[in-house]
Amino acid sequence: MSDHENKTYLVTGGTTGIGAATVAALAEAGATVIATGRNPETLERARQSLPQNTELIASDAGNVEDIKKLAAQIRENHGKLDGVVLNAGIAPFMPLEAWDEASFDKLFDVNVKGPFFLLQQLSPLLGEGASVVFNTSVVRDFGLAGAAPYGATKGALRSLIRSLSVELAGRGIRVNAVAPGPIETPIYGKVGMAQEELDGFQAHMASRIPLGRFGSASDIASAFLFLLSPAAGFITGEELYVDGGIRNNVA
Repeated sequence: MSDHENKTYLVTGGTTGIGAATVAALAEAGATVIATGRNPETLERARQSLPQNTELIASDAGNVEDIKKLAAQIRENHGKLDGVVLNAGIAPFMPLEAWDEASFDKLFDVNVKGPFFLLQQLSPLLGEGASVVFNTSVVRDFGLAGAAPYGATKGALRSLIRSLSVELAGRGIRVNAVAPGPIETPIYGKVGMAQEELDGFQAHMASRIPLGRFGSASDIASAFLFLLSPAAGFITGEELYVDGGIRNNVA
């Protein structure tokens, strides 16, 4: 019997990339999985490709009213959750002079405010033994031109995880994170770089990875499943790096 069989999980940003791989892995392990997404096209594609034991809900990860509706829907339909993967996020990379207030606010709404208030709303549905896993990033550990606000959002999540892991420990709820390194996912096409810049960035990053390759979405999904499982039952407040060793080789 799988560690995840007959359990119910929420995966935000669950229609593409890392999120979709996590949803598929949990569903294959016998879990009931609720997945969220914002884009109607990716939601429709996910409906056609994800397993039947997956429930898809349209929800904007950076909108608190949407977050409240999502939590209410989960409460009504499922009553409880065994775990949450707070995966939804955006990654715009721009030089200092290109940022405006609206872009900055949207980034923090999706990457920081949204996960915090979603966890707040879902907290009553989490019982003893539940696990919460955030998606952070190796980017917060080293300087990367154009990524200052993005790295700051991931640093903010790391701080939240430390405090929330202590706050929720008394209820038997674990709070951890997975910090991906360079991963082959659609997010690289959304960072706002010209194709030539993007190609150069990816080539540079690949050259710095000691294991010699970009990671896959399934590499990160496996880490999420581990932290959700009883095998990680004595782990909380931690950040699991799945980065091919790049954090140790960024010079």
